Amino acid sequence: MSLETVPLGRTGTKVSEIAFGTWRFGRRNDADEVEVDADQAHELLDAYAAAGGNFIDTADMYGEGASETYIGEWLSTRDREDFVIASKIFWPTRDDPNGRGLSRKHLRRQIDRILDRLGTDYIDLLYIHRWDDDTPVEEFMRTLDQFVRDGKVNYLGTSTLEPNAWKVVKANELADKRGYEPFRIAQPRYNVVNREVEGNYLDMCDDYDIGVVPWSPLAGGFLTGKYTRGESPPPNSRAATDQRFADSYLTSANFDVLDAVEAVAEEVDATPAQVSLAWLVNHPQVTAPIIGARTVSQLREDLAAATIDLSSEQFHRLSTAKPDHSV
Repeated sequence: MSLETVPLGRTGTKVSEIAFGTWRFGRRNDADEVEVDADQAHELLDAYAAAGGNFIDTADMYGEGASETYIGEWLSTRDREDFVIASKIFWPTRDDPNGRGLSRKHLRRQIDRILDRLGTDYIDLLYIHRWDDDTPVEEFMRTLDQFVRDGKVNYLGTSTLEPNAWKVVKANELADKRGYEPFRIAQPRYNVVNREVEGNYLDMCDDYDIGVVPWSPLAGGFLTGKYTRGESPPPNSRAATDQRFADSYLTSANFDVLDAVEAVAEEVDATPAQVSLAWLVNHPQVTAPIIGARTVSQLREDLAAATIDLSSEQFHRLSTAKPDHSV
């Protein structure tokens, strides 16, 4: 298969219809084991590129910088211009008061460290990893704008856990007034069970020409179909080891959605994970969902979601499977 390309929001840059997220690269689990080491990371990146993928997502704190280092090592053997690289800044990287957030001091320090680890002169997309209510919007928007003017960054984005449409609007209105680069991409959590961005947030993105690149498209694994209503979670699964996750996801309403996903999966001869991803790939308000994988076979299975054509009836059935979602 070969992934198709789509516009990166309302920019002139083209990206793969499915992005590859690298948050597992260099990450140590509770047993202090590296989930994806450098060799595995390079194999995954090779497989993604072989499928026509060009949109790679990372962050300065993934694997404490190892994710960017692995990507940089891999890029050194390829043509940098073939890929669209996104990274993020916000979370702590130093044990001091200025080692986190969106202050000018932290942003300036981190952008140079990101570029150094990636071995590149610029990144295509820089997200603020979360909102910083302790730093004035004027300060971080001006600093981010300078990164664009200096050629270190091409576009700006904002990543969020909870909907914060008014904050993004405030920042972009200020950018318009001052002549700064605005946020052109949003990275919210969004999938067929986590629907909190529907309504105001997605409508804001439409109105301000902001592309949407969702994270957690499989709801932390719930939408893979590994969980069964009324039964204990599989041993060593996330729901078996994380009570907060179990309480959030193993609900009657979410299993109703999973029932709809599994029904569609049977109709199109696909897995529940592929159907869940296909719902986002086919979503008119979504640019490209971000998938993560630990193995090449898992990556290829997820990428195959791009070949699934959902009918308008199937798409609507999935979209309305959770009547209590926020709007």
